[in-house]
Amino acid sequence: MSAATATAAGDVPEGGVAPVRIVVAYGFWIFLVSDIIMFAGFFAAYAVLSGATAGGPSGRQLFDLQTTAIETGCLLVSSFTCGLASIAADVRNKLWFTVAMAATFVLGAAFVGIEVNELTQLVARGAGPDRSAFLSALFALVGCHGLHVTIGLLWLLTMVAQVFAKGFREDIMHRILCFTLFWHALDIIWVALFTVVYLLGVAT
Repeated sequence: MSAATATAAGDVPEGGVAPVRIVVAYGFWIFLVSDIIMFAGFFAAYAVLSGATAGGPSGRQLFDLQTTAIETGCLLVSSFTCGLASIAADVRNKLWFTVAMAATFVLGAAFVGIEVNELTQLVARGAGPDRSAFLSALFALVGCHGLHVTIGLLWLLTMVAQVFAKGFREDIMHRILCFTLFWHALDIIWVALFTVVYLLGVAT
């Protein structure tokens, strides 16, 4: 088998470099792992500072589990619709891909909207990030996750635009796969955040 044939088939040619799809996939996994490590640092900081309220309000006094549960439901359902979009892309169905991505966008935007409203209300109640170390860690962790979801929404719009403009080309399929992995990773991180910050915060 020639080097060109091997590359086209997705194999690593003898004595040559890896195909682009392997390099991209490997690089994206490195990005995801580094992102998770960053969030682990935020979680560690929050765990250390969660009791440092400086005489201010604690999570038990501030958190509304009903609102947070709605947030969680929006993000978890968006993970399901994102999976449907991935399946639609695999079968090259542009209509259902667009519908599923639109549903994912709406649910993700609802999540961000609820989160921004929640943090705004905390600031209005005098519980901003400058009130205590606990609140600084809270705003940093929750805000960082919300920023990632916002970036994911912009990425989603880009994917839909590329599919409409260029169809389901192989390079675009790779980007859709990367986006799907990114979105599911954000859902997993939120489940951990919901458990550690909100559930444990209300219980203690």
